[in-house]
Amino acid sequence: MPYPIVHVLFFVFCISAVAVFAAIRSFFRGELSLKGSTNLLFLMSVGSVCALFPDIMVIHSLLVNGTMEHCWVGPIPTHSLLFSLSAVLFGIVAGYVKYRESGRAVYLGLLGEAAFASHLLLDDISESGCEYLYPLYKEKISLFSMMDTGFRETGFFDYLMTSFVSVFFICSIIMIALFALSKYGFELNYKTEK
Repeated sequence: MPYPIVHVLFFVFCISAVAVFAAIRSFFRGELSLKGSTNLLFLMSVGSVCALFPDIMVIHSLLVNGTMEHCWVGPIPTHSLLFSLSAVLFGIVAGYVKYRESGRAVYLGLLGEAAFASHLLLDDISESGCEYLYPLYKEKISLFSMMDTGFRETGFFDYLMTSFVSVFFICSIIMIALFALSKYGFELNYKTEK
């Protein structure tokens, strides 16, 4: 399991790269206001907390069992998309407390989901899988070990489907973050060439 700082840095600099890019660009143009920087800090703080949610029970495990093993919250594994609803709920509540607008709160919940899923991706790389689909499928699934499968072992169609699913999952996490951040004014713009 990567250390907590790695999960936070991966979320901020990889998943939320558009916000970092927009803030740096605005800073060098002299357009970054105090309100804009505090807004960015709030968004990245909520996302960073959500990126750490899957390991929240490690604190309990460390205190009670003396180990840093992942555990479950009741019958639910903390490294599953089902448990990610806790990050969505946290993002929605934090967004509503800050903005008092349900629409903006929902987008912060989406950003929390992207942050949570980025944690699962890093743990998938380092631990060979997570219980992504619990309770539908109770075994660990590793997206990255599937990407290492050759078409000679599985057949060309299975190879294409496995590759597509793996890359699509990673892309969808980034797109969720981009969509949520665009609702807070962080976006990349395309300018046509003259």
